[in-house]
Amino acid sequence: MKRILLSLSFVLILSASVNAQKKSELIAEISTLKSQLDSVSNEVATAQRNEKASLAKAESFEAQALELRDANKTLMKNLNSFSQLSSQNSTNMNKAMESLNVKERQLKAINDAIASNDSTALVVLTNAKQTLGENAKIGVSNGMVVISSGLASLFGSDTGSTIAVEAEPWVQKIGQILVANPNMAVTIEGLSMTGNLDLPAQQASAISSALQRLEIAPERITAVGKDGNLKEGVLIRIHPKFDEFYKMVKENMKN
Repeated sequence: MKRILLSLSFVLILSASVNAQKKSELIAEISTLKSQLDSVSNEVATAQRNEKASLAKAESFEAQALELRDANKTLMKNLNSFSQLSSQNSTNMNKAMESLNVKERQLKAINDAIASNDSTALVVLTNAKQTLGENAKIGVSNGMVVISSGLASLFGSDTGSTIAVEAEPWVQKIGQILVANPNMAVTIEGLSMTGNLDLPAQQASAISSALQRLEIAPERITAVGKDGNLKEGVLIRIHPKFDEFYKMVKENMKN
């Protein structure tokens, strides 16, 4: 009986010892699992925080990308506008340069014509001095060769309107000068001190008629009577054909 009790006691003690051992192992395993669970929970929490941060950065990057795309569109639009403006400015500049070139050519043509007239006036002056002699009253004014003569020497008196015989050689020399310079015209001015222009106009017309008899074309001749401002006499102005010069200038300006 005692043996049986001892055996039962031993079995119970052994069973209790085994159970105690399993319980401690379970507790240890539970503790380990709990530690692992805590670690995993921490990692999950960290991952969630990182995910939120990543999402925030992604949203920030996306917003920046949108801003950059908008900025790029604006820059491209401005660039196109600048390109168009630059092209328009270039076109306007070319037009302005062409206009300046045209004006320069026009001015050059006018200056060349003036220079040519000045050169011709010098030739006419030389020719007049050679023809009329050094004692003749000859000068240059505003590009015109001006030859003057008194009324008495031309008409025999201050009130005459018919060319004196003695003055015919002088008129013929004026005709020779005009024949030698066919591109020049002549203006004959009869000057009066009295204010009465009828007589000086008749005197100028008399010289005009004499020149026409010397085969000087009438369209080259202008005869007028003028107030001489305390001077009387006749002025012969040999000058370029102003109507042709004006036509040339007008044509250059128009073209």
